Amino acid sequence: MKAWIIALLLGLALAGCQMMEPRPATSPERIEIIDRGEPAPREAEPEAPTTAPGRVARDVAFPEGEYARLEKRGTASISGQLTLDGRPVPNAGISVAPVTTYSAEAAEKALAGIAVAPADPRAREYTHTTRTDGSGRFSLNGLPSGEFYVSGSLRDPRSGEPRIIIRQVSLGSGRNLQVNLRR
Repeated sequence: MKAWIIALLLGLALAGCQMMEPRPATSPERIEIIDRGEPAPREAEPEAPTTAPGRVARDVAFPEGEYARLEKRGTASISGQLTLDGRPVPNAGISVAPVTTYSAEAAEKALAGIAVAPADPRAREYTHTTRTDGSGRFSLNGLPSGEFYVSGSLRDPRSGEPRIIIRQVSLGSGRNLQVNLRR
């Protein structure tokens, strides 16, 4: 599978992720790394119903009320660099999705190596995406304030395995936050 397809699918999956209630921001610069190097082995459970080959159905329904309280645009920005083993990752997908109960489920499963069904189109309206440049750098403008997952998806050049790096950040109105995604 081409790397851009994986990045697109990850962006769509994270477009509406969530596993925890949003926390009040304690500091606009707080960055919590949610990074798992190797995908976790899948537990021996009955196969969940799939909506597409290789994807599992979402357990969390789209929370309309939760998203209705969120802004889609704002005055904040996020910039940074995606690196793997100290080397920049060019042309990789970057997604910034609000932390919601819906997006947290997708983030948790993505870190466990499990692909979920594509996000509800209403959730994708709140997700901002871009690609890294030749130096692995990225920038997204026009973001609202709040709690977000910033994720980078890439293919490990040594193993060929897809990797995801996710950070949860707090973003204040009008702020420019530097977020380096690295493994």
